[in-house]
Amino acid sequence: MKQEMMEIVQQKQLAPKIFEMTLKGDLVKEMQQPGQFLHILVPRADLLLRRPISLNHIDHETNTCRIIYRVEGEGTSVFSTLSVGDYLDVMGPLGNGFDLSDLHTGDEVFIIGGGIGVPPLYELSKQLVKKGIKPTHFLGFATHEVVYYEKEFNRLGETRIATDDGTYGMHGNVGNLLLGTKTKPTAVFACGSNGLLKTVEQLFSSHQNVQLSLESRMACGIGACYACVCHTPEDETGTKSVKVCDEGPIFKIGEVII
Repeated sequence: MKQEMMEIVQQKQLAPKIFEMTLKGDLVKEMQQPGQFLHILVPRADLLLRRPISLNHIDHETNTCRIIYRVEGEGTSVFSTLSVGDYLDVMGPLGNGFDLSDLHTGDEVFIIGGGIGVPPLYELSKQLVKKGIKPTHFLGFATHEVVYYEKEFNRLGETRIATDDGTYGMHGNVGNLLLGTKTKPTAVFACGSNGLLKTVEQLFSSHQNVQLSLESRMACGIGACYACVCHTPEDETGTKSVKVCDEGPIFKIGEVII
């Protein structure tokens, strides 16, 4: 993990409240694993806590990376007002990232995401395709107007979309999409709300390689403050826990209580 002032070289809106930002700096050289995240300081004196935002795209040739974020509070609202040429104080990369070591050329995998859990799955899919692995994407959104990155995912593999209100793709959630497939994947990767991750757990409870990326509020981002802990099956209500920022955000199925 390192810290650097990174330059904003592009910022654009993808959908209502959804923004894509491209950052440039030497910190990109440290970014390797899909699923890791950055901890970004909001450039406003009264907002002390950094915001954790997952890596969407890594480009070592141009020394740039992309993040996608949703405007939900004051911090992300400030991010959305920034312009090309502005700088952000960035720590990272943080977290453990997805483990691709057991996968081989010709394997087929499922990539499952919902809402703002979709962005880190793009870099994951890119790296899988580079290894000769075939991904199928199952992506869920609330409504048609907030669907984003469909074309980008389609370039990497088959992409199926569901919307909660039925305005685009299948009417329903990602679980409905998954029920309609007969393929048995070598591995399953998922990122999204706890509801989505619980659905994945239920549908693939007997699968040997299921990796879940948890979303959690964080403070320090380095495992010191214990603000992002979750319990383990061995101690569901006790004091034993794991830290999402440090020991995660990716866990294998059954390792944590969602």
